[in-house]
Amino acid sequence: MRRRRPERRKILPDPVFKDLSISKFINYLMKGGKKGVAEKIFYNALDIIKQRTKSDGIKIFEKAIENTSPMVEVKSRRIGGATYQVPIEVPRGRKFFLASHWLINAATGRSGKPMSERLAAEFISASNNEGGAIKKKEDTHRMAEANKAFAHFRN
Repeated sequence: MRRRRPERRKILPDPVFKDLSISKFINYLMKGGKKGVAEKIFYNALDIIKQRTKSDGIKIFEKAIENTSPMVEVKSRRIGGATYQVPIEVPRGRKFFLASHWLINAATGRSGKPMSERLAAEFISASNNEGGAIKKKEDTHRMAEANKAFAHFRN
């Protein structure tokens, strides 16, 4: 038998909005333990969203996360010497993780400009169902759809 699983770390809600999902997103955004920098980028992005769209930055952020969260993904399963891409439903926690990472990567991929502006642009486009993160989600769904024949390998 393997050793016990470590207990999950409790993360504290973010200082400004007292929201757990925001602090989780900031943690994903953070590089090299620079949480202050990550917070500054995120809150500046929300301010930019407020200026550009005249609506609440948090609402846009939540809509962006909701729109980029995948329903299904494929997982490699090895069965009898062949590897199949088996479509599986995505658990709730992983949905947020994937959506966050796709948004961050899409924002990083945008050219020029400071990160807060790129992140704001990505949030706005994702909330309108367009942009790099949405494309990634659609690709994931397309993969799952194409491999629907192997769904019976799920366990």
